Amino acid sequence: MALKQLHLMIRGRVQGVYFRASTQREARRLGVTGWVKNRADGSVEVLAEGEEVAVRELYGWAQKGPSAARVERVETRWRSFTGDFPDFRITD
Repeated sequence: MALKQLHLMIRGRVQGVYFRASTQREARRLGVTGWVKNRADGSVEVLAEGEEVAVRELYGWAQKGPSAARVERVETRWRSFTGDFPDFRITD
């Protein structure tokens, strides 16, 4: 199976709705590593890596997010797997 990394910028009503905590829970459930953080512009940024199938499933989840979120747009950039992340964390 292929290992991949995906960088996401998620825009809409995505802060103050438990998006980061929900992303962390979903990523850990899928066995994906990386991080999630709020950005000053009101978006949420995610860097996720792992098995391509799991990363794609996290991407699909991020297009909706938790129930209180209103995702308007998800920008994606696929990258090479690095193996730099021991788990999935919420960062500042």
